[in-house]
Amino acid sequence: MTVNTTQTLTRPVIGRGVAPRPEQQAVIAGTRPRPSASAGDVVLAYLRAQAHALTSLEPAVRADEFDSVHQMRVATRRLRAALRSFRQVIPRADSDHLAAELRWLGQALGRARDDEVLAAYLRDGLRPVPPELLIGPVQARVQGHFAPRRAASRTALLEALDSPRYAALLAGLDRLAYEPPHGPQAAARARDVLPAAVRRAYRQAKRRMRHARQTPPGAARDAALHQARKSARRARYAAEAAAPAAGRPARKFAGQMKRVQSVIGAHHDAVVARLQARELGIGAYQAGENALTYGLLYERVAREAERLDAAAHQVWRRASRRRHRSWMR
Repeated sequence: MTVNTTQTLTRPVIGRGVAPRPEQQAVIAGTRPRPSASAGDVVLAYLRAQAHALTSLEPAVRADEFDSVHQMRVATRRLRAALRSFRQVIPRADSDHLAAELRWLGQALGRARDDEVLAAYLRDGLRPVPPELLIGPVQARVQGHFAPRRAASRTALLEALDSPRYAALLAGLDRLAYEPPHGPQAAARARDVLPAAVRRAYRQAKRRMRHARQTPPGAARDAALHQARKSARRARYAAEAAAPAAGRPARKFAGQMKRVQSVIGAHHDAVVARLQARELGIGAYQAGENALTYGLLYERVAREAERLDAAAHQVWRRASRRRHRSWMR
């Protein structure tokens, strides 16, 4: 069992693996900054809240409670986004190693989460198929395809949580969150510093969305959209972190980026599920089974991916309107 190296914090247990909403996290950690706070105070409060969420969710992840892996993965992403977005507050020398270790932890959580999501996605995709077109042991093949993968990814995740590397990550987060930041803008007013950092994250998302739109349909466009989603997510989390200083406009902008992230995330799920449907169909054919149902599933998922591709660009146009970002100066 991993020794929790952050026992110095007072952390109420979060039940059922559900992390608090962003606006609640600073309150739980007892460090809600004032609107007039320095950039360092606001960023550190956010880091403490996310570190609190991460460590509080660990017991739920170990117990395999519903949605706990997803919530812990979100906490790692928020921490990493803050470290990358606010380098004028937390300099690279202090944050680069931690960001890399959070990426490692996020990947371990992601493998466990992705297999769970894909299995459910394909099972849901089979529900509308008429019974007469469910030919062969389709549900059993989906279950048999993902069950060993889920078991292996969960074993790997638990090994990661038991590792000295994870304990060192928690210790590093504690050191960072409770030492005064010494970036060149750490002492400046948060309202004068953090909006510009959010704007930089937004501009990266804008460039990537433009690149995705200009890429012909196919695997390259799917990959470009996935990269754009990562940038929109980073902009969202940066805005959430800046909200104590920037107020309601930052929270509304974060909500807009969340919509973009959700639509592109659904597109990515459909793209990956399409590939898995093809793989399942090939396996069924090679086993001497009728692969018709997998072809129907592939076509259904492919149409959904096309629909979400178009929806992604529509939701981006709405989210990127000037009124949503005028506060970023």
